Amino acid sequence: MIVTDSNLLSLGLLDELLLDLDNNDIKYKIYDSVKTNPTISVVESGYNCYQRNKCDSIIAFGGGSPIDVAKAIGAKVARPDKNLREMKGLLKIRKEIPPLFAIPTTAGSGSEATLSSVITDSENSDKYAINDPVLIPNYAILDPVLTVELTPHLTAITGMDALTHAIEAYIGKNNTEETKRLSRQAVKLIFNNIYLAYKDGDDLQARKNMLKASYYAGLSFTRAYVGYVHAMAHSLGGYYDISHGLANSVILPTVLDFYGENVHNELAELSRVAGLSTENQLVRDEAEGFINSIIELNQKMNIPPRIEEINRNDIPELAKRAIEEANPLYPVPEILTENDMKSLFHEINRADNNS
Repeated sequence: MIVTDSNLLSLGLLDELLLDLDNNDIKYKIYDSVKTNPTISVVESGYNCYQRNKCDSIIAFGGGSPIDVAKAIGAKVARPDKNLREMKGLLKIRKEIPPLFAIPTTAGSGSEATLSSVITDSENSDKYAINDPVLIPNYAILDPVLTVELTPHLTAITGMDALTHAIEAYIGKNNTEETKRLSRQAVKLIFNNIYLAYKDGDDLQARKNMLKASYYAGLSFTRAYVGYVHAMAHSLGGYYDISHGLANSVILPTVLDFYGENVHNELAELSRVAGLSTENQLVRDEAEGFINSIIELNQKMNIPPRIEEINRNDIPELAKRAIEEANPLYPVPEILTENDMKSLFHEINRADNNS
């Protein structure tokens, strides 16, 4: 079964793949009902399609959403005895899923390298991750040509999503020398290429480098994990259907600034890797300069500085859900309280900042 979205199908991005499958007499069924922030019902529908057509493997073709749906369908095939809500969290599958091939068409989610599938429970306005090593795709195919059709806006927010993965993995308490190396590679590639890809979508070298960066960041955070930026973004995605990349883009500098000196050394290191500072500067200045560089990147790529959709009456519940997701699962550099989280949600809400 090929899991994708109807837009990619209509653009003709799958044409060569389908032709090759036809020429090799490989039967396939296309499931193209995936949307941004895919829901439990989308996965269930895909699982039923898989079973009806007697499929035996899955190709995920698209951004993070199709890849996440493909993983969740695979999880259902492996564990038909469980519903998707019962798979929330860590190690709830523990059986091999069907062979999974991931072909990303965005450079951001890194889902082609991770053990996570993020699904939205629309009935409960919840967005959660299913985490199990069996969800790591067997193969990932990184083809920059497939990302050329990305709009500048999607190029920007998916690229900043990858940057968030790399940074949160790097500053957390569960990193290793290997994950730190991968994060540094990703950060350097992103700062050197994201604006080039945003400005000129046909720049294949920039596109290739962004795909590499997304993959490296995915490898890093699937081992070292993420932090409060993701917890907040998942709350917003579940409540308001805000795209994950956009939410991360806006939240990232605010959370890094809130951490203060707890992350100054790590951010200073990343600043040097990205060529933004030198060792002759004060560590605090390097770290603050790095955060400002993220803000400047957002501004250059027309990413808004705040998230207007937030209803301030929802902030207590948003904060509660973010804290429940992050504590104690995420190896964050500093444990935040529910009141801290409320402050952060107020900070990223335009209405509050203009009042």
